[in-house]
Amino acid sequence: MSKYRKLLAGMAIAVTLATGPVAADKFGLGRPALPEEVAAWDLDVRPDGTGLPEGSGDVWTGDELFGEYCAVCHGDFAEGIDNWPKLAGGMGTLDHEDPLKTVGSYWPYLSTTWDYVNRSMPFGNAQSLTTDEVYAIVAYILYSNNLVDEDFVLSNETFPDVEMPNADGFIIDDRKTAEAHFVTEPCMANCKESVEITMRARVLDVTPETQ
Repeated sequence: MSKYRKLLAGMAIAVTLATGPVAADKFGLGRPALPEEVAAWDLDVRPDGTGLPEGSGDVWTGDELFGEYCAVCHGDFAEGIDNWPKLAGGMGTLDHEDPLKTVGSYWPYLSTTWDYVNRSMPFGNAQSLTTDEVYAIVAYILYSNNLVDEDFVLSNETFPDVEMPNADGFIIDDRKTAEAHFVTEPCMANCKESVEITMRARVLDVTPETQ
């Protein structure tokens, strides 16, 4: 199957996942997704580790893998090369004018690191890493940020034990309630008894000629 046909098939499955069997039956669009197809798309990992696959990887294995797959862009010590992202460093810089946002200094959840590496890395060959390789690389990134010791082994069991330094650096967006007093119901019809043009725009063809 060509890449184009695979893409179309994936889109049809995605639409079916979103709309359910009703759309497939009613509109003839796609088909109900098979359990194994749903499982293939269900890759999300929660901050508490929910959704992680079983597996493990240690820091030194991650060091070797990082050198092989990641260092060309991110540097041997995750310090970044040229304009490629820095993954380590930046501790205590978030209140600076030019903060360095890395996995260690900024990202609040380790699940973000796991998910990104698992889905998108290495660059140009995404999703080619095994589960154990992802664990090992993430363990090395943690080590590069001085967040774990050199003998640390990251697994689905030890994952919840890792505390990210900026875990409390984000707040829930509560503007809907905290700023409710600023919100008024907009007028949608008959808002004024009459409307008059009192000024004209300098740009031609902007102000209507008739009211």
